[in-house]
Amino acid sequence: MELRAFARMQPQWCFTGVDPSAQMLALARQAVEPFASRVRLQEGYVEAAPPGPFDAATCLLTLHFLPQEARLATLGALFRRLRPGAPLVVAHHSFPATGAAGDAWRARCAAFAVASGAAASSSNATMAAMKERLPVLAPEQDVALLEEAGFVGVELFYAALSFRGWVARRP
Repeated sequence: MELRAFARMQPQWCFTGVDPSAQMLALARQAVEPFASRVRLQEGYVEAAPPGPFDAATCLLTLHFLPQEARLATLGALFRRLRPGAPLVVAHHSFPATGAAGDAWRARCAAFAVASGAAASSSNATMAAMKERLPVLAPEQDVALLEEAGFVGVELFYAALSFRGWVARRP
C-alpha cells in the first residue's frame, strides 16, 4: 500500500520493494499493478536489495520485529544503499517496553483498540503476544541505533500510541 501511495504521489520516481514473504509480494504486485513499470519487487531481506545508491528509503512496521543487533545490521544495510544526503524514514512500535512502563503502554493500546470496537479478549491477547514476541525498544534506543548506523539529523515526525516515526539522513 505504501508503494502504491508513493507511486501515485511521485509519477517520475521508480521504486524497489523488498519483503521476505512471497505472499506479501503477491499482494504488493496487485496493489502496484498500475505502476508496475516503475516498481521492482524483490523477495528477501534488505541484503537482497540492489546495492544502490538509492535516493531515499523507508522501513515501515518492520524494525519492532528485530532484536537490537539485527535492527542495527538492517539499519547499516540501508545506510550503505543510500546516496549521501538521502533520507531514511522508519516507523514502528517504540515505547519503554519493560516493567511497569511497558505494561502501561500495552494497556493503553488495548484500551484504544477496545474503544475502537475490538473485543477486549482479542485486544488483551494481542498485547500479551506483543509483550512475549516483539523486542520493542524505547524511543531513545531507536534514535541511538539510527545514529550508531551512521545516520544524522534524526527527527521524530510521527507519534501515535505506541508507534513512532523518524526521518534521518545519510551524511
